[in-house]
Amino acid sequence: MTAEVQDLVRQARNGDRQAWDALVSRFAPMIWSICRKYGLSEADAQDAGQSVWLHLVDHLDRVRDPAALPGWLATTTRRECLRIRRGARAANEAGLPPDAEDEQAATADAELLVAERHAALHEAFTSLPPSGQRLIALLIEDPPLPYAEISARLGIPIGSIGPNRRRCLARLRGHPALATLIADEASAADADLRHAGRVLGPVRRSG
Repeated sequence: MTAEVQDLVRQARNGDRQAWDALVSRFAPMIWSICRKYGLSEADAQDAGQSVWLHLVDHLDRVRDPAALPGWLATTTRRECLRIRRGARAANEAGLPPDAEDEQAATADAELLVAERHAALHEAFTSLPPSGQRLIALLIEDPPLPYAEISARLGIPIGSIGPNRRRCLARLRGHPALATLIADEASAADADLRHAGRVLGPVRRSG
């Protein structure tokens, strides 16, 4: 399914109308279901759905991991439902000021990034063997479990927990989904630093 969505996203980016229609057909029922769970009327649900698809048009080029698309669509739909329920629709129809539009775009970018992180982490986690998944799940329990309890639950020596943990984390970091996301975020951070350097450079020289 992920490979099919990836192909549809790539084709839609290139202006393929059929690919876009296929994405809409695939995820429209999920969006509609969320709208109904929030108690929106049919008209308001249609408004919310249209807003969600418009957001996706604006952000389609930024979808690096198609596996994150369902989560991002669900999050964006919930935000639109809350906006409508708060009665903000009238203000939006009248036109948002530029700073509000910028804030809304920044929120959508941040939600897309979070969705991509969750999707990449889930994909990497499920690639671990069952024993590794159980170990990591116990290690991230809140409140933390003592190693003695983890040892008893898994039936492994306490001394092997640390080495197994390191191997699992190394495997997670090396998974293509996470490795790509980490590399992309590092490149974005470098670009931000270069931009900051260009902006601040003249200020330092003027001092």
